[in-house]
This record gives sequence, structure tokens and C-alpha cells, in this order.
Amino acid sequence: MKIIIGISGASGVIMGDRLLRALKGNKKVETHLIITESAKKNFALETDLNIKSVLALSDYFYASDDMSAKIASGTYDADAMIVIPCSMKSLAGIVSGYSDNLLLRAADVTLKERRPLILVPREMPLSRLHLKNLAAAADLGAVIIPPMLTFYSGAETVESQIDNVIGRTLMQLGIEYKKFHPWEGKKVVKSPFEEIELF
Repeated sequence: MKIIIGISGASGVIMGDRLLRALKGNKKVETHLIITESAKKNFALETDLNIKSVLALSDYFYASDDMSAKIASGTYDADAMIVIPCSMKSLAGIVSGYSDNLLLRAADVTLKERRPLILVPREMPLSRLHLKNLAAAADLGAVIIPPMLTFYSGAETVESQIDNVIGRTLMQLGIEYKKFHPWEGKKVVKSPFEEIELF
């Protein structure tokens, strides 16, 4: 499976790094990475990661202004694209078809070729315009996976919350992530009081 991964300039670029780590070494997956210039700045602001180490996690990486890259064409047979995190600027570009960088062009190609496009939007609170654009993206066929907190899985750290987001994202493509713990139902224990007749 060939997956295009776009990391845009929203807060939460660590999620893009974690997704790449989850896919690294998976012999069934080939990753094609685009990191926008704003995202590179966020890596420096939000993490201690060296951008070269992030790029090294992918099988192929491209400059965000490389509009001649093979993933810019619908004739390249990529299977899916994930934008994580997806900034509101990138979201607006995707839903309007304003492809002024490679990430937006690859997303445009993904939609026009009717391939899975997964967006992990990062903004809070969401304005009516943001919500309108998210609804428009869903109408165009994109899957929206906001990185919301989860509690039923027992995730108590930031890392485990991120793992939940990565797991839910990869589920869309049928890829198992061992650090993800899906809900398995609640064990029902019969109460001893059920045997007592109440008056």
C-alpha cells in the first residue's frame, strides 16, 4: 500500500511523526512524505526532533513546492493520503481546490481519483467557517478524524492519547497498530441483589 502523508503547519506535528513511526518497518506500506514549511517551524517550536530524523522515517519525501513530484499526478497509483495534523489553511485549500503547494495538490489528486483522504484537523475552538469547511471536505469524500481525547481506553498520558488517534486513523485503511486499544465491551457482572425480591 502506498500512502501519502502530509504534515501541515497546525499544532500537533508530533502526531505526524508518530504516524510515520507506526508505519516504519511495515513491509506492506510505502510512505511518501510532504512537510510544509510552517510544519517544519512547528517541529522546532513544539518538539526536540531533528527534521532530518523525521524525513528519514519515510520511504520517499518531497519538498512542499515540488509540483513536478510523481505524487502530484493522478497517474501515480497511490492508495490513500493522510494529512496529520491538518491546519485550517490546508483544509480551506483542499475544499476549494486551491493547490498552491504539493500537499494541497496531492490531496486534490486523491479526491479526484476517488481514493481515501483522511484529515486530522487541529484547531480549537472551531469557527462556523472551520465547521463549514470540514463539512465540505466530508461531502467531497474525505474522512475527518479530529484528535479528540478518549477515556474508555484508559489512556492517561499524552503519548497514549496520540496512540489512540494514530490507531483510529490507521483503522480507516485496515492497518493494525499494536499500541491502539479498541473498545472491547464492558464485562457485565450479575448483581447479587437481583435475586432479592423488593417490596
